[in-house]
Amino acid sequence: MGVARRTFLASVMATVAAPAVVRLAAAEASRVTLKLHHDFSAVSCVHDKFLAPWARKIEVDSGGRLRVDIFPSMQLGGQPAQLFDQARDGIADIVWAAPSETPGRFPKIEVFELPFVAARRALVSSKAIEDYAAANLKDEFHDVRPICFSCADRGVVHTNRPIRTMEEVRGLRLHVRTRFAGEAVRALGAHAVPMPSAQLPLAIARHVVDGGVDPWHVAPALRLYDLLKTHTDFADAAFSTTTFVLAMNKASYERLPRELKTVVDDNSGQRAAGIAGAMWDQEAAAVADLVVQRGDPIDTLLPDAVEHWRKVTEPVIDAWQRQMKEHKADGGKLIANARALLQKYANEPEPQPPQSEQKVVAQPAASGPTPQAKVDMTPATAHVPAAPPAAAAMPAPAAASPLKELDIPL
Repeated sequence: MGVARRTFLASVMATVAAPAVVRLAAAEASRVTLKLHHDFSAVSCVHDKFLAPWARKIEVDSGGRLRVDIFPSMQLGGQPAQLFDQARDGIADIVWAAPSETPGRFPKIEVFELPFVAARRALVSSKAIEDYAAANLKDEFHDVRPICFSCADRGVVHTNRPIRTMEEVRGLRLHVRTRFAGEAVRALGAHAVPMPSAQLPLAIARHVVDGGVDPWHVAPALRLYDLLKTHTDFADAAFSTTTFVLAMNKASYERLPRELKTVVDDNSGQRAAGIAGAMWDQEAAAVADLVVQRGDPIDTLLPDAVEHWRKVTEPVIDAWQRQMKEHKADGGKLIANARALLQKYANEPEPQPPQSEQKVVAQPAASGPTPQAKVDMTPATAHVPAAPPAAAAMPAPAAASPLKELDIPL
């Protein structure tokens, strides 16, 4: 009798527990993990202040059902130029890629990389390129599902001697990051030297190059401010920039349940582009502030002076327009559309770094309160696989002195 009773009780307990086990298995099965691949380090501003918070927001908004594992520094293999194809082919579910890594493959997006087309502020350019993409880039990026587009912070001329006129550029060997930056440098009478950014410090030390046209955000990792002590910025437009796309594999998106697709959609488009643009601008301001605190000059050319540089580099734009005819596209119309969108977003308020980030990067000095951009990046837990060691975070300096502005007739 006792044995029969024990058998009965065990059977009852198993029956009660079974639904819980089924529910747990169902919950595990409903969770989706996506792989996000990029070539920046795990301590870069891109990873730490855009991609990782974006991944956490996705997890929070999905109630933990959608998780994004991030693989920085090309941990899934391949080269940066292969990132787009990795998203297309499903090697990664999501990638953060630069179209300029494959010159000529995405000709319509190149309008934002032409000299003095993009805005000086990455937030403005990022919002503009997101609208531009919706109107003009569906054919170029039809192999993937774009989550957002962005433009990096502006290219600045870094050298070891003051550059205030075009005559002072002539003959210099300057590192460039995109083909149009190279063509603009050559139009100015200098020598363009393209190479991976990681090779730049050694190239400077060995006098292979005299400087570079590089954005502020690369300076901390490469310690450019230790190697190049003078910097020339441009007041009203970007001499150069680099475009980026956060792209998702189409099949990975289509496999998601409808409610998880909504989570991705709600964190795509202008919402994500604005956060990326703000990230670039905050990092640029912090690095420029640090450079000034170190006592190095930043000469900012005012619009009248920049106009001379703009006119000399116009043949670069003309050549691109001729190339667009081969692609059966109206380059003039695309440039006009890009400039109209840049004007549309020209008055976007300057973002402030969140309080939690002010201990990591410097905050630019200001004479009054800066309007806060609405950036909702709720903290949560996100998994980031281990990355190779990289440069330490940049220390925060004290308040900066004003930058020198120049209006020099040529």
